[in-house]
Amino acid sequence: MSPQQTARMDDYKQFLIVFSLALALGIVSIALALTWVLHFREGLGWDGGSAEFNWHPLLMLIGFVFLQGLAIVVYRLPWTWRCSKQMMKLIHAGLNIMAFILAVISVVAVFDFHNAKNIPNMYSLHSWIGLAAVILYPAQIVMGITVYLIPVTPVYVRAALMPVHIYSGLFIFISVIATALMGITEKLIFSLKSPAYKDSPPEAVLVNVLGLLIAAFGGLVLWIATRPSWKRPREEVTQDLSDNSTSPEDIKVCSTMTSRTEHESSLETRRRNGKAEESG
Repeated sequence: MSPQQTARMDDYKQFLIVFSLALALGIVSIALALTWVLHFREGLGWDGGSAEFNWHPLLMLIGFVFLQGLAIVVYRLPWTWRCSKQMMKLIHAGLNIMAFILAVISVVAVFDFHNAKNIPNMYSLHSWIGLAAVILYPAQIVMGITVYLIPVTPVYVRAALMPVHIYSGLFIFISVIATALMGITEKLIFSLKSPAYKDSPPEAVLVNVLGLLIAAFGGLVLWIATRPSWKRPREEVTQDLSDNSTSPEDIKVCSTMTSRTEHESSLETRRRNGKAEESG
């Protein structure tokens, strides 16, 4: 095996390690959140009481954190590169829509709880940033569907808006992670009286660990989403690979070769244009 092939294999293994770790952190985070609301809090219900409020952190974690994180990295999964880009767009949009539905239910739960207990709404920084994320999220989804999922938008418009779509998606995700950390801390401070939060009872330790896992999950998702070498190859490359049943390692090779070819072609075009200008 050549050094280049070894390097590509190592890069693919690195991706699998990072993605598997992110997936494990997300699943363990959900398990800890369930333990928190079922064991330390009042469980789950829909009666305007604390059990209804408990849907808020749980559904926010499942939808806005975990599913949104998967939606962000779904294009980067090498075993999906044989799927058409349109299919991956549908999966990406579906995960985001599911995340938004769960987020809306969780917001309804917390407002019902506050109104039933005569607790003011929207007074904390957690609620301000959280509601802003909930409002921006459907705008991001609508933009993605109208510009990229429905094949009617001109290519130059898609290209111009792609940096905005990527940045706004990552910005919303980071905001959600920060909001979740603020929210679980706020809940502990308000709920733990005897023993108090500062005395580090078991519930406080569990939820602090939950916060660390959420932050780590968010960090890994951002790492996966921003690595240029893990980007999905161009559509025509993946189509050729699908027809030839090529392995993910070969996909990486073909993507690299395509990028080099395009770069060389661009340089050749510039040279020709330069000579034409000189001769003119």
